[in-house]
Amino acid sequence: MFKGTISSPRQWLHAWFDGLFKDHAIFRLVWTNLAPVIPGRVWRSNHPTPARLKRWHKTLGLKMVFNLRGHRQCGADALGREMCQHIGLPYLDMAFESRNAPHKDRILRFYALYTQAQFPLLLHCKSGADRTGLASGLIILFEGGTAEDALKQLHWRFLHFHHSRTGILDAFFLLYQKTAEGRRPFLDWVRYDYNEDDLRHAYHAGQFKHLLTYRR
Repeated sequence: MFKGTISSPRQWLHAWFDGLFKDHAIFRLVWTNLAPVIPGRVWRSNHPTPARLKRWHKTLGLKMVFNLRGHRQCGADALGREMCQHIGLPYLDMAFESRNAPHKDRILRFYALYTQAQFPLLLHCKSGADRTGLASGLIILFEGGTAEDALKQLHWRFLHFHHSRTGILDAFFLLYQKTAEGRRPFLDWVRYDYNEDDLRHAYHAGQFKHLLTYRR
């Protein structure tokens, strides 16, 4: 595992080897999972290569990147940070989980970061499927959209599959849709009503299976 900084050609090669083969970036060389969340304002993708960050900085006009994996000791992380520093692109860490109920404090921290963000903004995790789908759905709701629209960000076309353990992310938006949407603003619901432990227990008890089954 790459744990150092990139300050020599040898370390640069080590970072690339680690990123390509241990972090599976070899699959991301030709696959970006790039899509707009809010056209012209927010984009989503898998973990971008340094060259891709440089290109999107120009072609998409990116002003900021949110890394939804958190700060990791891996080559892909180090290479991305180095490129963003080189081109003057702010790179913020905002870690989410993909197989557990979203944490209330992280949602509220994400909202605080989003309100201070520079746009256009890029969201990425590793594959751009689950954590990125969650963050994209949250932004849809931050901007006044519906839970139905948020759920569209968790879709098989992004390689998110709700019948796996990551379906708990869908259950989060379904919980808001079924219990509070139209009666309680989303952020008020998160602050005062949402209980991640209750969601976790309900999901593992199978209480959302019938709702997930009929999702397209």
